[in-house]
Amino acid sequence: MKTTDTPASGAGVSKVPGQRTGTAPTGSSAPAKKSEGQVLNVFSHGMLILWAIMVVLPLFWAVMSSFKTDADIFNTPWSLPSSLSFDAWGRAWSQAHMSEYFLNTILVVGGSLTGTLVLGSMAAYVLARFEFPGNRFIYFLFVGGMSFPVMLALVPLFFVMDNMGLLNTIHGLILVYIAYSLPFTVFFLTSFFRTLPTSVAEASIIDGASHTRTFFQVMLPMAKPGLISVGIFNFLGQWNQYMLPTVLNTDPEKRVLAQGLVELASSQGYKGDYSGLFAGLVIAMLPVLAAYIIFQRQVVSGLTAGALK
Repeated sequence: MKTTDTPASGAGVSKVPGQRTGTAPTGSSAPAKKSEGQVLNVFSHGMLILWAIMVVLPLFWAVMSSFKTDADIFNTPWSLPSSLSFDAWGRAWSQAHMSEYFLNTILVVGGSLTGTLVLGSMAAYVLARFEFPGNRFIYFLFVGGMSFPVMLALVPLFFVMDNMGLLNTIHGLILVYIAYSLPFTVFFLTSFFRTLPTSVAEASIIDGASHTRTFFQVMLPMAKPGLISVGIFNFLGQWNQYMLPTVLNTDPEKRVLAQGLVELASSQGYKGDYSGLFAGLVIAMLPVLAAYIIFQRQVVSGLTAGALK
């Protein structure tokens, strides 16, 4: 048997002077791409630094001014306080009734946030896992609720709450907050429940667990990142809500923090107690900052969980 020897790579190829080989040069394009990437990286980091300064500087100035006296605020507004004075915090907490407004806000937001997460997760789980007539119609009703401006519902909502005896009550404001936050909660959690594996729920049902037990003991713990993410967003929106309590909660003893801050600004503006105003602002701002700092990792993981899966 006769075999033919294959010439080695490049052994039988003769180079003609001036002729280009088939391999395209890559050395010239790599530095160009690298320089473009460096320029883009510097630009993006510069924009992030500028945005961080625009956000952090006003917050730092407000906190710094809350420890100053009114004279220091006007004479040296950009300097650090010479000594930490908590007199403004005491006036805002006791004389301006920020303690009462803070307690009312905790009751309203705590009750509404719990009800929103429980009802929203149950509705989202049913819409994501069960097929029945009208499933998509109900889902799009919730989605349409996100685009409905709440200002159009203020007048009829006022009369409905008045007829039901829920006007100027804490539990009435909780129910309104729940209804206001449910569309976004259901929309967010429906997409999140669809990313969870169905095999775990099917295995629990085969083992004899009911649908209720499967939801509360199996699927709800698996949806913890999504619950934390949507909970943080609802907490921020409900804590800073001003329009709904202004219309539906006219009792001075049941005001929330947003109403209290406006009242403090209007009353202290004539007295010139700007340090007390800054102290009240920081008191209302601290829970929001603390919640985001503590749960920032869970928020990011909840937002990216659907994309990663």
